[in-house]
Amino acid sequence: MEFLKRHAALLVLGVIIAVGSFNLGFNSGENSPSTTVAGIENQTEGKPVDVDFAPFWKAWNLIDEKYVSASTTAQKVDNQERVWGAIQGLTVSLGDPYTVFFPPVESALFESDIRGNFEGVGMEVVAKDGAIIVIAPLKDSPASRAGIMAGDRIVKINNKDTANLSTEKAVQIIRGPKGTSVALTIIRNGAKEPLDIKVVREVINIPTLSTRELPGGVFVIELYSFSAQSPNFFRAALREFILSDSDKLLLDLRGNPGGYLEAAIDMASWFLPPSKVVVREDFGPSREEKVYRSKGYDIFNEALKFVILVDRGSASASEILAGALAEHGRAILVGDKTFGKGSVQELVDITSETSLKITIARWLTPNGLSISQDGIEPQFLVKYSTADREAGRDPQLQKAVEILTQ
Repeated sequence: MEFLKRHAALLVLGVIIAVGSFNLGFNSGENSPSTTVAGIENQTEGKPVDVDFAPFWKAWNLIDEKYVSASTTAQKVDNQERVWGAIQGLTVSLGDPYTVFFPPVESALFESDIRGNFEGVGMEVVAKDGAIIVIAPLKDSPASRAGIMAGDRIVKINNKDTANLSTEKAVQIIRGPKGTSVALTIIRNGAKEPLDIKVVREVINIPTLSTRELPGGVFVIELYSFSAQSPNFFRAALREFILSDSDKLLLDLRGNPGGYLEAAIDMASWFLPPSKVVVREDFGPSREEKVYRSKGYDIFNEALKFVILVDRGSASASEILAGALAEHGRAILVGDKTFGKGSVQELVDITSETSLKITIARWLTPNGLSISQDGIEPQFLVKYSTADREAGRDPQLQKAVEILTQ
């Protein structure tokens, strides 16, 4: 066990690390007073002084004066619904798929997601570039078993175009009771024609990790998500690695859509000295950046051989962990460029029944690289094609093993 520092066995085998509160990619807003919008009032409180609202009110009044629905059976949209629509248009104008306004029904559905009520197909998606993009299907989920892959562009859901759908609206349509199905039309890089895939919904149990040993003494930890329990599972996996007496560690983050920030920091801390920067939280010019640092478990020395696998499905906390360990020289990255989901959202009540999920900061690597803008580029760029997958080949894994065993 020459790859361990002297205190390592004691730390890994005998101490349970206490894990603090977690950040699930968004923060709950402070308990601000609810604001009830009754009718339309041209209130001036908080109104920007350099914005001319006259065009908005002119359009509003023209709709009142002239608009006639093309359908004789269409229900009249009340003024409050028009206010919700205006706020949605305001968020769309930002061009940020992660900043979203939730009217009452959608707000209630989002709250149920936060509480962890999962029945659906098991994949992370985002509205981007006029389609719904698959960040990653969860391990052994209905989506994964149906053949959906990271980077797939969902252009139709149940034969309806997705070009104007928000992320949350797409999720609302895709999910549903277990045993029911959803039809997805997908455009995939390298495929000549769109793919029609039918997925049967199930209760989704999000897996955490698995371990295995490969020939040549390579110990593999496959991490599927950064959940509240991930640090404890990861500690146990490192214990298993140490007991295997291998010095070759392979962490597979492919298809891992991320999760809790604190989990990534805790995992990075096993490889970094105290106070080393893991990630920077950049709030723009309005606030000073916040720096998250290693807790300094730091049990491995320079003799450890360490490779991390990443791909287009590695996002958020996966990118934070991989970026930190690569920039500090603790791990070699192999695979494909990561997804580029490096922003923080806060959930704020607008009224008692509506809410706004708003991007408040962006993640930067220790060296200041914007994860959202650039993603993480591996040192060894290795593609993993559909033909490779169908033939049972894994060139990314093969390259990682080659690096570890050479």
